[in-house]
Amino acid sequence: MFTARLSIDQYRQVGIATDVAQASPHQLIVLLFDGAIAALQQARHAIAHQDADTRRRATSKAMRIIDEGLKAAVSSRGDAALAANLNALYDHMVGRLFQANARGIEAPLAEVGQLLEQLRSAWVAITPRPLPQSQAVRA
Repeated sequence: MFTARLSIDQYRQVGIATDVAQASPHQLIVLLFDGAIAALQQARHAIAHQDADTRRRATSKAMRIIDEGLKAAVSSRGDAALAANLNALYDHMVGRLFQANARGIEAPLAEVGQLLEQLRSAWVAITPRPLPQSQAVRA
């Protein structure tokens, strides 16, 4: 069983690495959202099963993805107010996750999960459309 589990985990890691290597910058943000949401789901499951170590690891992982991935990717080249608001929202999320981790409570995890789902949906909605083949050749 352990060998099969190890093989599955290694296969999953190869799949993730392939997804990242082939992703556009826009798709990389979606992958960050997916990773943070998955970590929060794992943390919520750990709380339900009173697994404090997994809860701490998963919550910390979500915090790092938000702070070092999503927040770091915010560009100030466009609307400065939008960038500031998004950074403030990410700071709020990290703060709520810190509370969840410190107290071992589920409500902040659910709150941040909903916020991430909404942001992910909005991000997916603005996915750049590929150029038609005739325009791509001229560019």
